[in-house]
Amino acid sequence: MGWNVSCRRRTGKAIQPVPDVTQVVDGAIDKKRDDSEIGTQYIYMVTDSKPATGHGHTRRNAPRCAGGMKMHGMRGSIFSWGPWLSIVLMISFLLSCGSEDPVSPEPPEPPEPVDQPALKIGLLIDLSAGGSEHGVLMRRGFEMAIEHVNEVGVLGEPVEGVVADTELDAETAVSEAMDLIEDKGVHGIVGAWASSSTLAVVDEVVADAGIPMISPASSSPMLTTAMDNDFLFRTTLSDLDQGPVLAKITLESGYGNVGMIYRDDVWGRGIADAFEHAWEGKLIRVAADPEKTTLVAELRESKGVLEDTQALIVLAFQPQQETIVREALDLGLYDVFVFGPTGRSLDLIRSIGPEHLAGMIGTSPGSAQDTPSALAWDNGYNSLYGSNPPPFPYVKQTYDATVALALAAQAAGRLEGAAIRDQLRTIGRPPGELVIAEAGSIANGLRVLADGGTINYEGAAMPLDWDENGDLATGFVAVWQFTQTGTIEVIRVVPFDH
Repeated sequence: MGWNVSCRRRTGKAIQPVPDVTQVVDGAIDKKRDDSEIGTQYIYMVTDSKPATGHGHTRRNAPRCAGGMKMHGMRGSIFSWGPWLSIVLMISFLLSCGSEDPVSPEPPEPPEPVDQPALKIGLLIDLSAGGSEHGVLMRRGFEMAIEHVNEVGVLGEPVEGVVADTELDAETAVSEAMDLIEDKGVHGIVGAWASSSTLAVVDEVVADAGIPMISPASSSPMLTTAMDNDFLFRTTLSDLDQGPVLAKITLESGYGNVGMIYRDDVWGRGIADAFEHAWEGKLIRVAADPEKTTLVAELRESKGVLEDTQALIVLAFQPQQETIVREALDLGLYDVFVFGPTGRSLDLIRSIGPEHLAGMIGTSPGSAQDTPSALAWDNGYNSLYGSNPPPFPYVKQTYDATVALALAAQAAGRLEGAAIRDQLRTIGRPPGELVIAEAGSIANGLRVLADGGTINYEGAAMPLDWDENGDLATGFVAVWQFTQTGTIEVIRVVPFDH
C-alpha cells in the first residue's frame, strides 16, 4: 500500500496548492519547485493510493515536512511502518493546523433578561371643582379602557392607570402633570378637562418632556396652534366647529337678538369668538371673571340699553353657570337660555329645576350614532357599570384617548414618547384591520400590531383621524335639550369634515 501526498502552501492569504507535487518514490517527494524557496510551510494531505513498487518491494512514501525535511522509510524493518507513518503524518498535520488557526473564542454569555416596564397612562382631569361632574364620569371611561386593553396588555404587560386631580386650576394641573411624568413614570397623559389647564401643561411640561397628551375635552382653538412639538392631540372637537353650530341653532330657534356671558379664559373666549364669527343677528357679549360669585352687573350689561334681548347664551362652568341662570330668573332679565357644552349638566337641572329648563337647547361634542363601535361601547359600559351610559360628553372621548395611547405604544414597539406619538396617526385610518370599542376587538387589534400588522380603530365617539395639528379632521357636534322630566336628550347630530 502507498500514499498520495498533496501539499498545500500556507501564505498570508488563502491556502493554495503547491504545483506539481507528485507521488512519493524511493522515500522522497518528487516535486518540481525551486528548493531555494525559504520560509514556506506545507501541509500534507495523506490519501490511499496504489502501492509504489521498486526492486520487488513496496515503497513507503516519505513525505517532506514543513521546512523541507524528509521522512525516510526503513526497508526490512520488523515494524509495520505504514500504520506508524500514517499516525505521524496525521499528528504533524493536526499540529500544523493548530499552530496556524486562532483558538475559537468562548461563546458570549447570554445577556441578563431585561424586564419590560408596563405602559403607564396618566389621567389628568378635574375631580373636585367645577368640572367634577364630568370628571367623575370621565374617570369611568378611562378605567373601562384600561380594562379592555388589559385583555392582552401592551408589549406583553398589563397597562397601569394613574389618576391626578387638577382641581380646575392651571398651576395645579402643571404640578400634577410633572408628578405624573417624573415620579409616576407615565408614558402618556389623557387630559386635561379645562382648556386653560391643558394649554398650561403643554407649555410648561409636555412639550419639553416629550410625552404625548390627548385631551378628551379641551376645545379651545388656541390649542391648535400651541407650541407643543406635536405632542398634543384631541379626541374632542375644536370650538371652531362647535361655535357655528351653536350660532345656527340659536337663530333657527327664532332668537336673533341675544346677550352672551362667557367665561373669561382661553376656553370661554374661544367659543365666544367662534359663535360671534358665525352669528348673523344682534349680540351683546360680556366677559365674566371665573372667580366672581355674583354676576348681576354682567347680566344687566348683556340686556343692553333697550333691554330687548330675547335669550342669553351661557358659556360658563359650574357653579358659575348656575349663578348666572338663577340670578337672571330672579331678576326677571331672562327666561330663555342657550347653552354651550358645560350646560349639559344634571347638577344644573337639580339646582334650577326642570320646570325652568325644559325645552332649552345647547351644543356639545357629539358621538357617532348607531355605529358598531358606538353600540359596542354602550353595551360594554352597561355590562361593566350596570347602568346606561350617562348623558354627558367626554366619557367616550376619554375612553378613545386611552385606547389610542395603548394601541400606539403597541405599534411603536417601545415605551418612548416620540415613538408613541408617531404611531397615533397610523392606528385610526384605513387601510388596516377594523377595531371597534369592544374588549375582544381591541385585544385582536393589539395582537395584529404585535405581529407587525396595521389596524383602523373606529372610536367609540368618532373616527380618530388626526390632522397635522392633532385636531380631529372629522367628527360630530351634538344638539341637545332639557326635558320636562329632568333628563337630557340629544335631538340631532351635526357632522363636520375639514
